[in-house]
Amino acid sequence: MATTPPWEFTCDMEMDFGSEEHASIVYAALAVDKELQPDKVKRLMTVSDGKLSVHFEATEARFLRSSFSAFVDVTTLATKTIEEFGQGMKL
Repeated sequence: MATTPPWEFTCDMEMDFGSEEHASIVYAALAVDKELQPDKVKRLMTVSDGKLSVHFEATEARFLRSSFSAFVDVTTLATKTIEEFGQGMKL
């Protein structure tokens, strides 16, 4: 019988995008990328009041660090794209 690993390592992050629209765009862009090792890392994202909140849980610190780092890289790219092309952008 397989046991569920302990999710001992956690991290929370909140980014204020200044608008619900921009936060939702980043959420949608990042939601399609699932964790590569869902048995070792969990990620929960929510959008509220123009803010993207993310909660990470992992079985080991190295998995948490890797997942968080990759997430920040992609978030940075999405944010720069909105800054560059987002003025007057219509959904």
